Amino acid sequence: MSKITAFFTELMRKYLPDPFVFAIMLTLLTMVLAFAVESRPVNLVVQDWGKGFWSLLGFTTQMAVILVMGYVLAAAPIVNRFMDKIASHVHTPRQAIIVATIVGCVGSYLNWGFGLVIGGIMARKLALKVKGVHYPLIIASAYTGFTMYSLGFSATIPVLISTKGHSFEGTMGLIPLTETIFSLPILLTSLAVLIALPLLNAAMHPKQGEKVVELDPVTAAQDSKPAAGAGDLLGDEKTLASRLNNSRALSLLIGLCGMGYVGLHFYNGGNLDLNMINFFILFLGVLLLKTPMQYVEKVNEGVRTIGGIILQFPFYAGIMAIMHGSGLVESIAHVFVSISSADTLPLWGLISSFVINFFAPSGGGHWVLQGPFMIDAATTLGASQAQTAMSVMLGNGWNDLVQPFWILPALALSKLKLKDIMGYTVVSMMLVGAIYAATMIIWPHL
Repeated sequence: MSKITAFFTELMRKYLPDPFVFAIMLTLLTMVLAFAVESRPVNLVVQDWGKGFWSLLGFTTQMAVILVMGYVLAAAPIVNRFMDKIASHVHTPRQAIIVATIVGCVGSYLNWGFGLVIGGIMARKLALKVKGVHYPLIIASAYTGFTMYSLGFSATIPVLISTKGHSFEGTMGLIPLTETIFSLPILLTSLAVLIALPLLNAAMHPKQGEKVVELDPVTAAQDSKPAAGAGDLLGDEKTLASRLNNSRALSLLIGLCGMGYVGLHFYNGGNLDLNMINFFILFLGVLLLKTPMQYVEKVNEGVRTIGGIILQFPFYAGIMAIMHGSGLVESIAHVFVSISSADTLPLWGLISSFVINFFAPSGGGHWVLQGPFMIDAATTLGASQAQTAMSVMLGNGWNDLVQPFWILPALALSKLKLKDIMGYTVVSMMLVGAIYAATMIIWPHL
């Protein structure tokens, strides 16, 4: 295991560029493929890219909000105290790796934005407390738990196709969650990942005598200092303005209003979509942070973790526009579908989704591109629509382990570089891929 880990770590150190550089290179590669493979004229390729560049601004905002609100929840005092209590029972580096992975897994299963952040926060706590923890590995381990989002409550595709009025309802109908994320094969897959992934990550920890990079407490303390002027938010407690800023009653009232709306929304038959998830976690955060200004402080901290997302998402929107305009995504999917049968379509759907996710690292956007072709293939071959949809979802979550875009929040929290942690996530990706592939092979025969 040490040799495998060292090989991939050194490979990433030498050849892996910054995530933004990766996005630029991927853009150029997609342009070349659109021209060379699909014979799309260069001027039309550039037009596709430019027109699509800002096409996902609304979705970008939703992604930014869910990440910031996830940070606020993860940093709330009650959550922080709970993580401190867990950390107090951890005493060895391998235990720390296992705990960080489990926290990342469980957090991402509940909500992907929450999981992306809480795993990194837990990893830093453990890296400071437990002597001898290899810091790049524990950050990477916490991030690998992100793959569990594709199996959990915020899995984009299953939630979408279970919602009345979704874009493809006319061709595939409504697929209840009991046939996707709450089906027995997927629940067993979730359990397998939750057990195997922490053990693998722990096995990658450097042995005694091997080089270990620990988190410097002094550096961590400096990174945790609030921004200049942040302390001024509390102000003079004697003034009316300050009392309003720090009023628990105001946060309680508006928080309860938010929770009341959520309850009424579902009571009246409303759907669970991304806006409702954001609404819920925003006002839950307001309640947990107790005062308006405490909430503002944590939001300001959370904003620092999403700079890369805001910068790079338009580039991936442009890439997706090229893929759609040129027909590249259909060509990639067709290669795999053409060799599929009803029993093997889920496996090839998983693999094709893994490839496409390099170009479209958003579950919703990914489904818009690949979904129509996969739905038609499932109908033609007589394959299960639920299994086919989950194959695309799991391919998305599998690829996210080596997709530089979603690692950005972990890098912002840890102050590490992509090349520091990607070697470890590559190894984890191999294990997760084997589990997901086994599910897609066995499920059609059950």
